[in-house]
Amino acid sequence: MQTPLVLTVLGKDRTGLVESLASLVAEHGGNWLESRMCRLGGEFAGILRVLVPSDRLPALTKALEKLNERGLAVTMRPDNDQPAPQGQHLMNLDLVGHDRPGIVRQLTAALASRGVNVEELSTECTSAPMSGETLFKAEARLLVPANCDPQKLRVELEKIAADMMVDLRLTSAK
Repeated sequence: MQTPLVLTVLGKDRTGLVESLASLVAEHGGNWLESRMCRLGGEFAGILRVLVPSDRLPALTKALEKLNERGLAVTMRPDNDQPAPQGQHLMNLDLVGHDRPGIVRQLTAALASRGVNVEELSTECTSAPMSGETLFKAEARLLVPANCDPQKLRVELEKIAADMMVDLRLTSAK
């Protein structure tokens, strides 16, 4: 029997960090299914899904706890992935504009009020090519419920984007 798990990892970034995690999973007969990991502000943050033989789970748990001694906080939870309800569909959102506080808050508040789930979100601040001003960029993958009209959602988000003076594109995910 296999046990699916979701792990979160946080610690000071250093060389070999991902390798040490991957080695522990492999040493305990686990299969690394998917992950999202990055360095942010000198810290390493990651989330991953693994499949581990159930009889090896206690030993893996102890091994992961030892990583805490080396400054790597690991949280492990069962993967209770539920299939999305029928009628929901995925959409991609791309946003770019001059950076200012509150962009993520306004955008996510509008999405949440319509029952839209943010499946993935990636943001960054970069310098504009010509002016050097700070630009805010966001890419999101959204799960839109069946009772939310994508066209109406697009119109509402475009109004918010105009108020924030950012460019926004909402497209169906392929």
